[in-house]
Amino acid sequence: MTELPQVDGVSHRWVRARGVNFHLAEAGEGDDVVLCLHGWPQHWYEWRHLMPALADRHRVLALDLRGFGWSDAPRDGYEKENMADDVLAVLDELGLERVKLVGHDWGGWIGFLLGIKAADRFSRYLALNVLHPWVTPRNFVPHAWRFLYQWVILSPGLGYRLHRGGRFIPKVLVGGSAVKEVWDEETIHAFSDSFMTSDHARAAVQMYRVFNIKEVWPIMRGRYFGQRLTVPTFLLHGADDLALRPELLAGYESHADEMKVELVPGCGHFIADERPDLVAERAREFLA
Repeated sequence: MTELPQVDGVSHRWVRARGVNFHLAEAGEGDDVVLCLHGWPQHWYEWRHLMPALADRHRVLALDLRGFGWSDAPRDGYEKENMADDVLAVLDELGLERVKLVGHDWGGWIGFLLGIKAADRFSRYLALNVLHPWVTPRNFVPHAWRFLYQWVILSPGLGYRLHRGGRFIPKVLVGGSAVKEVWDEETIHAFSDSFMTSDHARAAVQMYRVFNIKEVWPIMRGRYFGQRLTVPTFLLHGADDLALRPELLAGYESHADEMKVELVPGCGHFIADERPDLVAERAREFLA
């Protein structure tokens, strides 16, 4: 792996849970803990702006999910329910009974699953640019074409080569952003270089392969429609996300006790990178 990017005030540790070594970045101290879960194609460094912004009042932990960043990348285990269990196991190893949660993209999806299956472990949840688990086929079908890119990623040969080729990830980061000037070469390489190892490239493919082959159809058939989100939740969503369109966010109202949505004009998918000041402001307010 490449060297860990440096952020002032952030330290690093590894925690072994469920037979996997998980990397954690940490800032701040105290009993008020915020756990941050990144998305694809990123890792803990997605939170390089948010961690210092919260560290004066929270202990902030940024976890590298199974297969990402500096965590182990085993050959299997990329079902999102299983990855949610990873998170709970890491919290158990750290002795943390209840935390506040922030999640983006896949980390955001896993965050919703955690809020449903282990509501007692999370006091608040800030979700960033992710769909909730109650999207109906009627809402999804007109936008299905937007997700064809996933079938490129999940191809075992092509997806693997794209991740290791060095040019695909930069195009994803810049192309998926409305505020493109935030991406300098150093930041882009911090993410793209993390997929140069064969294990981590394979893990990225598995994230999408498992989802599309095993998980998406049960979700579309209502897997989560009988389950309720009781954790107070705030979804902050870049309105110019090319794939996760705002129209797809409808339908959560009858499944969540306390959830609100804010759309951010002029912002794409990578909201924590594109609008770090706004994300920090909303996080400080909501997680206080």
